[in-house]
Amino acid sequence: MLIGEVARRSGVSARMLRHYESLGLVRPSGRTGSGYREYSGEDIRRIFHIESLRSLGLSLREIGRALDDPGFTPAALVDDLVERTRERIAAETALLTRLRRIDATGPADWDDVLQVVALLQALGSKSADARQRAALSSGDEVPVPVEALVEAVLRETEPNVTGALRWALARSGDGGPALLAEGLGSPVAAVRERAVRSLAELPGDEATARLRHALAHPDPVVRGHAALALGARGAADAVETLVEMIVEGRNDVDAADALSVLAGDTATADRIAAELVGRLAHATTGPPARGRLTQALAAVPGAKASRALVDLSHDEDRAVALTAAYLLRLRDTG
Repeated sequence: MLIGEVARRSGVSARMLRHYESLGLVRPSGRTGSGYREYSGEDIRRIFHIESLRSLGLSLREIGRALDDPGFTPAALVDDLVERTRERIAAETALLTRLRRIDATGPADWDDVLQVVALLQALGSKSADARQRAALSSGDEVPVPVEALVEAVLRETEPNVTGALRWALARSGDGGPALLAEGLGSPVAAVRERAVRSLAELPGDEATARLRHALAHPDPVVRGHAALALGARGAADAVETLVEMIVEGRNDVDAADALSVLAGDTATADRIAAELVGRLAHATTGPPARGRLTQALAAVPGAKASRALVDLSHDEDRAVALTAAYLLRLRDTG
């Protein structure tokens, strides 16, 4: 088969076939009487082998070695190709992400583009001061994409930088709550905590809705921070989780304070009292937890809480009884 026919059937140009020949990758088995290259069936199979290996990302040098070295083992080369491909995909993905973020700012000219690039680079700087300055300057002239701010706050470990990033997120408009909620699904506990703490700093109904959803999260740390934030916002949905925190001794003082805020509403106060009393009566609630629950009743107004304290002043647990009696005296004095 002549070179033109081989090119037509294989899809490899005649020029590339000559290049393969110059490299010694494939040599026509014969020549016609007129001196034209003539390829055998074996030559054509080798051409298809070359193209197959090229499709895997092998260089022509690596292909020559793979086809001609009898002792060649492909495993190491394939592993290397896998790693190179992963690195290339990661680099291309990072570039695509950066381009999308720049595009999202709607740059008017190249100066805008360069400012966004500078801010994005500063957010990823090893210097905490540089990261903090970038967060505080975001939005002054060219807005930093909310995705970049969320990504930065989820990896940030410096408290001052974290505060600046949360401030910037609160100014950034829409998109922050949804992206932070995605961070709640991270397999890394520290990332989940940063996500819920940052979500708690965002104003608005969407952030509140995301925090309500987080009350059902399997991570107790996420549930706790969501409940504290919701309690500060006056959301009674948090009552059950706040009481659970008191029972477990996790941020129990903060949880009791949040319950006292919620107890400003009469209906919610009765619900809180009922929850606290219910947990006090639970057979699995140990003495330390019963003491914390009794103390939490002190900040709950209303007859239901008062009756509960009267009953507890006669409790078999002397510590609980003394605490309840003391709280009743304070209540009467008040």
